[in-house]
Amino acid sequence: MVITLVVIIIALLVVAGAVGFVLERRRRDELKQRFGPEYEKAVGEAGDRRRGERELVQRQKRHEQLDIRPLEPERAQEYAAEWEAAQTRFVDDPHGAVRDADTVIEALMAERGYPVGDFDTQVADLSVEHAEVLQHYRAAHEIATAAGAGDADTEALRRAMVHYRALFTSLLEDRQEHTEEDGSVTSRRTR
Repeated sequence: MVITLVVIIIALLVVAGAVGFVLERRRRDELKQRFGPEYEKAVGEAGDRRRGERELVQRQKRHEQLDIRPLEPERAQEYAAEWEAAQTRFVDDPHGAVRDADTVIEALMAERGYPVGDFDTQVADLSVEHAEVLQHYRAAHEIATAAGAGDADTEALRRAMVHYRALFTSLLEDRQEHTEEDGSVTSRRTR
């Protein structure tokens, strides 16, 4: 009887361990899928997989508290025109064009409901839905910072515009749809 009880307890512990392993693996896979390359960056910066994963889960929780909104089609067109103007300005004023690009992106982020101001917070908030373009945003920000200090040539500024464009496009791709049947509004990703 005691041996049977011990065997049952051991079996339950093994099953519980296996279930825990499967659940942990599923959570990790979901984080990797959601955050893409940002998963590895967060884990690397944390120095520990569990700490990095906790950071990503915290980002998700914070993101759920934000009021992220899609743009109306007219506003999307207005932002596209502002972006085009910034790109056009590059020919005559590369530094000004990069400043304009940063300004347009921050305004777009703010209108969509992302907090703006602190770059690291912006990156963390964007990582939940736009992780695939964060390396571009970081590179553009680094070049823009160097440009502010007078340490960026025209080629670097051109690269900054290309990097900024990747984030701009990703932010602009969320659209608002109106269904014909009931007039309700839904948001969708147009990728």
